Amino acid sequence: MSEKRTLNLLGVKCPLNWARAKAALGEMPRGAVLELLVDDPRAGRDIPRAAEMEGHCVVLVEPATAGMRILIER
Repeated sequence: MSEKRTLNLLGVKCPLNWARAKAALGEMPRGAVLELLVDDPRAGRDIPRAAEMEGHCVVLVEPATAGMRILIER
């Protein structure tokens, strides 16, 4: 089973939320999944775009109770 990590970025604005997510992804092995919880309205567009530009696979972007949930595979 691949590693899964959750990063709560509620209250963190762009681009700082992507910087923190990128740092977390850098510490994870290939195939691991990072779950992001975000509430910045731009994050649902900007984070998946930035992740794909870095070579990661965006698995899911969906509304969540307090914002959005984004799953990224390293």
